[in-house]
Amino acid sequence: MARRALKLASWTSVALAASGICLYSNKYLDPSDFGAVRVGRAVATTAVISYDYLTSLKSVPYGSEEYLQLRSKIHDLFLSFDDTPLGAASLAQVHKAVLRDGRTVAVKVQHPKVQAQSSKDILLMEVLVLAVKQLFPEFEFMWLVDEAKKNLPLELDFLNEGRNAEKVAQMLKHFDFLKVPRIYWELSTKRVLLMEFVDGGQVNDRHYMERNKIDVNEISRHLGRMYSEMIFVNGFVHCDPHPGNVLVRKQPDTGKVEIVLLDHGLYQALTEEFRLDYCRLWQSLIWTDMQGVRKYGQRLGAGDLYPLFACMLTARSWDAVNRGIGQTPVTATEDSEIRNHAANYLPQISQLLNRVPRQMLLIFKTNDLLRGIEAALGTRASASSFLNMSRCCIKALAAHKKQKTRSLFRRARISLRESFSLWKINLHELVLHVKGLRLTGWVWALLCWLLPASH
Repeated sequence: MARRALKLASWTSVALAASGICLYSNKYLDPSDFGAVRVGRAVATTAVISYDYLTSLKSVPYGSEEYLQLRSKIHDLFLSFDDTPLGAASLAQVHKAVLRDGRTVAVKVQHPKVQAQSSKDILLMEVLVLAVKQLFPEFEFMWLVDEAKKNLPLELDFLNEGRNAEKVAQMLKHFDFLKVPRIYWELSTKRVLLMEFVDGGQVNDRHYMERNKIDVNEISRHLGRMYSEMIFVNGFVHCDPHPGNVLVRKQPDTGKVEIVLLDHGLYQALTEEFRLDYCRLWQSLIWTDMQGVRKYGQRLGAGDLYPLFACMLTARSWDAVNRGIGQTPVTATEDSEIRNHAANYLPQISQLLNRVPRQMLLIFKTNDLLRGIEAALGTRASASSFLNMSRCCIKALAAHKKQKTRSLFRRARISLRESFSLWKINLHELVLHVKGLRLTGWVWALLCWLLPASH
């Protein structure tokens, strides 16, 4: 129950995180630190693996004579199995093991009774939310219950997680820096997932990167490209990129830097209408088109709270949004201002979260987790990262327009406009680079003249 309460707390944090308050050093007492709990988990893990393999793979009734005979053979699957988990969370824990054929695998095991307990947890959550509603009528958190009812069954089905992993690996196969561990279907069930074991350091571990000569800025850029592609181009988004689920490493053979994406239980599939409006909203934010910010913010459900919506998405002040998020760097004063004033807007934040499409809620959570990683690495979103987002938006909107027409001439015009828009972004990036180098005034003036002011 306590672990599910932590799960509830993580959902509640979406509301606070969305306000732009980033708590980068949250620490709590890990129940795994107690030896008795570790022993209990080891016993439970063996029981779950045994039961799932013997019933799901071999269709043997639990407790039968055949089950008891086969239970002793469960160790035939593994040459070795580490009792101490590599990581543990509210729903499952992961162990390192070696199969009889020599393959090193990661074994993700669902905690016993989680499925049976989950419906009670959701009921408890609903009661607590209703109680909060009675005490504080201005707060609307029923969306927490709705999201839990929708997402928890998906997270409890490890076969669904395996399918998500394969889908995103195929979807982003053109990114040679991305590694998604292979799923071993023949040994996986709804409660036990076997996958390729991939080692690495957590994405927020600067010391690991320094020891292994990994460029933190390169990692930050890769993360930005990867998630921009998921959100704007494909509309299929990994929604739990906390540091334990995103590893970095150098390939043993080539020494090339890789990002390893783990835990594919929670994804958000965006509708086409939402994805395209979200693309247009970010284009407006990036290029300081305030009419577009208002139009698409309202189309995404923000209504008259669209300025707050823009601030929540960008984690910037409204003044910075008006001046241009790509033009004005984040200052300590602005960060402090956001943190100090966020609590004053909690009723409006609650109202906004209750208004926007449900798809937006996991996007908020994902954005906040990514900002936490950037903060840990010291690579807060720069103009360059916003331009990479803009590239994805342009490609997504152009692809949509091409799908809507059969005319070869119109498709050619769309492709030409797309190429021109991407060229403008490249030129703008060059301007920023030149500005950083502080070149002579006439070079700067020439580049500014070549680059149109509007998008």
